[in-house]
Amino acid sequence: MLDRTLTFGRFSLDPRGGLMSGARSVRLTPKALALLSFMAGRPGEVIGKEELFGAVWPEVTVGDAALVTCIQELRKALGDDARRPRYIETLHRRGYRFIGKLAAAALPAATDDKAGALALPDRPSIAVLPFANMSEEADQEYFADGISEDLITGLARIHWLFVIARNSSFVYKDRAVDVKQVSRELGVRYVLEGSVRRAGKRIRISAQLIDAVTGGHHWAERYDRELGDIFAVQDEITRNVVAAIEPRLLAAEGIRALSRSAGDLGAWERVARAQTHVWRLTRADYATAIEGLTEAVEAYPDYAPARSRLAFRLLFAAHMGWVDRDAGLHRGREHAIRAVALDDCDSWGQTAVGYLAMMERRTEPSLAAFRRAVELNPNSATTHGDLSRGLAFAGHDREAIAHAEHAIRLSPMDPDMALFLGGIAVAHYGAGRYAEAVQVSEQISRLRPGFQGAQRLHCASLAQSGRTDEARAYLEIVKREQPQLSIEWIRGSVPYQTEELMERFLQGMRKAGLE
Repeated sequence: MLDRTLTFGRFSLDPRGGLMSGARSVRLTPKALALLSFMAGRPGEVIGKEELFGAVWPEVTVGDAALVTCIQELRKALGDDARRPRYIETLHRRGYRFIGKLAAAALPAATDDKAGALALPDRPSIAVLPFANMSEEADQEYFADGISEDLITGLARIHWLFVIARNSSFVYKDRAVDVKQVSRELGVRYVLEGSVRRAGKRIRISAQLIDAVTGGHHWAERYDRELGDIFAVQDEITRNVVAAIEPRLLAAEGIRALSRSAGDLGAWERVARAQTHVWRLTRADYATAIEGLTEAVEAYPDYAPARSRLAFRLLFAAHMGWVDRDAGLHRGREHAIRAVALDDCDSWGQTAVGYLAMMERRTEPSLAAFRRAVELNPNSATTHGDLSRGLAFAGHDREAIAHAEHAIRLSPMDPDMALFLGGIAVAHYGAGRYAEAVQVSEQISRLRPGFQGAQRLHCASLAQSGRTDEARAYLEIVKREQPQLSIEWIRGSVPYQTEELMERFLQGMRKAGLE
């Protein structure tokens, strides 16, 4: 039987702890878990029925129906297909074979001179080491441990991230350890470490994100707070640290993937590579990202992050005018639906479904999906930014601005900052605050000059503010990049959710000279 933890796809399998999909436990009957553990412990081997009966039902005699029932249960839990299997293959009259691609969290890696080192999983991996208590009061130990535990929980809600459990990372408590040793022993690429220091009624928390393979630093921050409600302080620090780490991990993974040849990339690395392009918000970069994500989906059709990111990019590109609207929505719909079917607890899948519904002007389903994404990953600045834009296009200006500002507070240096500001600009325009819309859209254009949605909004805002000559001149610039721009195109492609909001935007564009 299996005596170690394995990862394959988005799953991790511990014969004692059970099957996990990301941070979510997958319910299996004891016999199904025993069967999966036995087969996964011998990957690639054809195992006959009699051997499976002896391993899983050693004390009793059962028929083929019991084995078939367990196999069906496992396929349902894994989202596997008997006709196109990814994990469990049936070989007629011979038996079954586990064919999942293992990136074991606890498989010894065959490294040159590091016996016992663990292989890195096939997605980003991180260990949160116990934060050091630097205070004179020994009773502050519980606060330092609480910060570490809450960070583990918060990071585990990011489905593309493999997070080492508390019991494994806390073996390093009160030990001076090199992060490269942690990488070898736990099989992780990144380590988050820090310290807590209390002086009177003030507390200082320091944290740093390290590439444990190379020893390079990716991020560091210090938080000074008044120590009032200790749980409120703990929650605030957790939110801020998790929100700051998420985009930096994505950026680090993207840069790492760019340094490798395209043919040598796995599913996650293809997604990370595409992310380095989409942050720039240009037509050319989106085309490159969509091409790369399409290849990722073709190579790994059941990898939810690739599906959800491709869906979102196609839908956003249709909104911008970078791809044909109908074609973008058709492909985006297909991938969004499949992404949620593969993992309905992934915030990326929910935001893709939300954007699809917004583009189709199904307001309530759109906002419900965006809100669900925030529930699933409440510390993600990106999910709050996506909800902000959904609310803004629906006319909920105050709530839209609140979520955008929360996103900015969570991640003030985020590469998605232009999108966060986009929610604020749309909200101001929809509420008739045109001067504010001019100011914010101008700020967006400085950050991301190729962001055509912001360009259109800036043009309409100038016109509605009485700056008609500037608006007309700016429209000519906008039309160079988007020659198909027209009143008819806006009606079909810009997702204002009410006729009143749409007419207000069209009024501004008409004043600027658009026909």
